[in-house]
Amino acid sequence: MRPQIRLTIAVWVSFAVIAATMTINSRTASAAHDAGADALKKAYAATAANAVARKNSIPVIYNADGTHVDLPGSLPHDHNNPATKNTVTRVTAAEADGDISDPTTADQAAANAADAAAQRQQADPPLTHVPVDPAQPAVPTDRYNLFNACYGLQSTATGRWLEGTTPAFTAADNTASIPLYFKPTELGRYLLYSPGQTYLGEVGGLLGSQLGYASAPGPKANWTVTQTAPRSFRLFLPGSGYLAVSPTQAATFAATPSAATDFTPVRRSGCTPFPEISTNVEGEPAAGVTSFQETRGYVDGHMHGMAFEFLGGDLHCGRPWSPWGVPTALAGCKGANSVTEGAVESFLSGKFGADPVGWPTFKDWPAPDALTHEGTYYKWIERSWLAGQRMMVNLLVENNQLCMIYPFKRNSCDDMDSVRLQASDMYKLQDYVDAQHGGPGKGWYRIVTNPAQAREVINAGKMAVIMGIETSVLFGCHVHFGVPTCTPASIEKQLDEVKKMGVVQMELVNKFDNALAGVAGDAGSTGYLVNAANTLETGSPWHMQTCDPNDPEVHDKDQDNSAPIPSQDALFGAVLKALPSSILNLVPQIPLYPAKHHCNNLGLSDLGADVIKGMAARNMIFDPDHMSVKARKASLDLIDAMHYPGVVSSHSWSTPDAYPRIYGEGGFITPYAGDSTGFVAKWKRHLTWANPANFWGFGFGSDINGLGAQGNARAGAATDHPVTYPFTGLGGVRVDQQVSGQRVYDINKDGVAHYGLYPDWIQDLRNLAGDDIVKDLQRGPEAYLQTWERAYGVAPNACTTPSSAKPTSFFHTELPAGTGWWQTLERAGQPDRRIDQLFTFFTTTGTVTVNFDRAGKVTTVTG
Repeated sequence: MRPQIRLTIAVWVSFAVIAATMTINSRTASAAHDAGADALKKAYAATAANAVARKNSIPVIYNADGTHVDLPGSLPHDHNNPATKNTVTRVTAAEADGDISDPTTADQAAANAADAAAQRQQADPPLTHVPVDPAQPAVPTDRYNLFNACYGLQSTATGRWLEGTTPAFTAADNTASIPLYFKPTELGRYLLYSPGQTYLGEVGGLLGSQLGYASAPGPKANWTVTQTAPRSFRLFLPGSGYLAVSPTQAATFAATPSAATDFTPVRRSGCTPFPEISTNVEGEPAAGVTSFQETRGYVDGHMHGMAFEFLGGDLHCGRPWSPWGVPTALAGCKGANSVTEGAVESFLSGKFGADPVGWPTFKDWPAPDALTHEGTYYKWIERSWLAGQRMMVNLLVENNQLCMIYPFKRNSCDDMDSVRLQASDMYKLQDYVDAQHGGPGKGWYRIVTNPAQAREVINAGKMAVIMGIETSVLFGCHVHFGVPTCTPASIEKQLDEVKKMGVVQMELVNKFDNALAGVAGDAGSTGYLVNAANTLETGSPWHMQTCDPNDPEVHDKDQDNSAPIPSQDALFGAVLKALPSSILNLVPQIPLYPAKHHCNNLGLSDLGADVIKGMAARNMIFDPDHMSVKARKASLDLIDAMHYPGVVSSHSWSTPDAYPRIYGEGGFITPYAGDSTGFVAKWKRHLTWANPANFWGFGFGSDINGLGAQGNARAGAATDHPVTYPFTGLGGVRVDQQVSGQRVYDINKDGVAHYGLYPDWIQDLRNLAGDDIVKDLQRGPEAYLQTWERAYGVAPNACTTPSSAKPTSFFHTELPAGTGWWQTLERAGQPDRRIDQLFTFFTTTGTVTVNFDRAGKVTTVTG
């Protein structure tokens, strides 16, 4: 076979498997809108009845797994995930072949929702505002203080200023100098951008390399700035030398530093600003009045900000930052893989021939269903932070089998190698954001590793960024023909490694069974192909059997009984039919499964239990999403037996039997965001599960960059309660339409096209459900933090958990003046409220108030 044909076949197989495995269509499912537990259950039953009616309608033809066939001539698209995108769980959809099962009674549900409503009426903690950036005087105070500002350069040796397209230190004053915009590329390093949109650096010439202005950024224009004395700085270009003034006043390079290499940057006007995306948010971000009070903001419990590295690093186009700026970061794919990536994107989105160009036109991406293009550029995240988001969980993600299948790659396909690379990238992004805002620790993107850090970061008005892991082969725990490749010792070693790395939150499985647990799987034709990859990974297809008991809401992904591949599927059938039988024969055959609903017989292994115990011992957050029902039940049983509250379901890949348990264990839940209408319905149902013993708050899991579709524009939004611009964000900031290059975004038309539109999505939730849903979302970071505190052994609030109550005398004797606020929690447990400088505790006989100074040290105990 000719090499070109082999490559073409490999690419088409890659399209099929990659698109099938991860695609999530962005269509909207109907949702319940009535308040109250009984109304919610009736609405879900009505949804199921509507599903039956649709199955009996013409001309739609349904397959055994609930998917359907397109009419001839219709465009191919994925029918599996629309059923789950906006339902309470992405594992199952509402069914009509049985009663909807929920362990919560109608009376309990009503009481839970009432308690959440009562908490919502509590007084909010006071907020203040903080500046985004430190002050920048006319002459920088340190080598970081030149960030994103315009300067003229004066030689300290001659007093003359840099000017001219042929650079020389000949200008008599700053007004005659060339204005240079200092754009940070990393901490202490800068591009010097001229009014002519060129870059001061090393350029080639007739006499060889020399100082001049290059047309593009790069290493030969990336200056390292150091400070030698007040008002005196040096600029060094690795490989070229120090910027210097020659005896003839020409600007040149010098191999060694001297008086001729010392310069003073002085602020001036006249620069051409470096190209960048706008946040379009005006006002200073909200912050707490103390570092230890209750927090307010929004929390995304599941996103993939470093997914540009996964699947080998060449499937994804764009990246969240580049030292050379947005024109490089969001340029799109180039080279050979751009053709294959474009085809994959077309299959995933159903849009063929989409414009691949990003900056500055952004005609077709980012978009809610542009799943292989960057959606988390740092300025988009910054917009969400400015408007009110205060917590973000970034999951390091990989899928080794898909990586190995895809024909183009630059990174290792090993799951843990990819995790390490992405973790390193997170710290690089933190440094880059710091560089944009004045130096180490000055930026808004702050990686946190414990709840005390997170609380202080949020109350400082910044974004607490939590590192997590979602991968198919955690800790190299493959299993092949039942034989694991990891041991308790190797797990312990790697738990220590990831904890040191900064990892806080983890899932045990993703797409394939592994040595730790069985997986929920995928459905329909998607499921068939992922199951085939599972066979390549483990030596066996999923061990699916009819569930016992057979609950219509509590099961894993139902499997199609067609074999070998459902030819009636418009997308994958068409692609795979084009391949020769010799290639199709390489796809593992999947067995016929018994009647639905299907449950994976693989549960939690002893090694998986070791991981959960090891996470608890390290105060880490366990996420049971993507597990088989059997594995998740066993995991939550283990959590119950350990009395460990550190549980978060982050993106609706659990089932309704688990959600009340997670809340009951003191955990926290962030459902998949999806469309605004669907999210409102999820919020209403979760209200019926709210645990009155815990602080009530809510979050969302965007799953952005993880090949998870974002929310579409709400149907009818243009005329039915549209989001109007500008609107008000947290703390009163003014949020206007987001501008990226030449593109102006409108949530009513564009949906959540990129991460920066989550504030607009939240405003749409307000339009649909009123202030209550926004208040609950603003309480989300506090709810997560209190779950995390309990994972560190902090006793729960004695007001709602009387067994935690201590006598009043305890507070007077055990909390002497000078005790820190975190030590107060460790000794006394969680207070009922944390307002400004006061913690209020319930005791065995009443209440006490612990008073702190502004530094968080106890001053007095009253009561």
